[in-house]
Amino acid sequence: MRRKIVAGNWKMNLTFQQARELALRLNTWVKAHKPIAEIIVAPPHLYLEQINKDLRNSTITVASQNVSAMPNGAFTGDVSAEQLLSIGTKISIVGHSERRAYHYEQDKYIGKKITHLYEHGMSPILCVGEKLEDREQGKHFDVVEEQVTIALERQDPENLKKNLIVAYEPVWAIGTGKTATPDQAQEMHAFIRKTIGNQHGLSVANRTTILYGGSVNAGNARDLFEQYDIDGALVGGASLNLDDFTTIISARK
Repeated sequence: MRRKIVAGNWKMNLTFQQARELALRLNTWVKAHKPIAEIIVAPPHLYLEQINKDLRNSTITVASQNVSAMPNGAFTGDVSAEQLLSIGTKISIVGHSERRAYHYEQDKYIGKKITHLYEHGMSPILCVGEKLEDREQGKHFDVVEEQVTIALERQDPENLKKNLIVAYEPVWAIGTGKTATPDQAQEMHAFIRKTIGNQHGLSVANRTTILYGGSVNAGNARDLFEQYDIDGALVGGASLNLDDFTTIISARK
């Protein structure tokens, strides 16, 4: 059975105190409402250790927004899987479109990050998605297929079966207020699942949780979650507002 997950990517937002307050208020809500969906939050790296401590008795999982492809060494500003694990963080986003665009991360490099996570018993949230020009030129399936295939090509299917989350985030819908229609999102989610199945087998594909990301908000979440292959959401801006985020969580039945 596929996991139902709603994840909040806080990106480079919130002061230390604001992040702690949001995490603690979210935890209070989760304890009171006991949502069906698993909840993940990804604060800035600076805050991971403290928020892990704040949520140590919580059902909320704390994730990293990024991880290095290298185990250790002279990589100024990077954070390794081993370092994340040492403060209790067991999951990391990889391949987010902002990392691809602003830090020029390529699919093979992203695949190395996934391997690095699995070597430490950790889990990736692999982000994939096309740009507006790709969709307008009818290349969106080709782009996403390449991203998925290259990032996962050297991975052990048993690792993928146990610990793989994919987030489909059409770049043209991130932070723009535009959202893929439920039909567009479902079409791509089904395609991603088929791509994983062709590469690693149906047992892996059928257990992979695929999240939708791209201007998910309190108004559109329910319609998106009604689609068969949409297992949850990776939420950006709306995850910074407790009321909006909890409304999205509640929509994942």
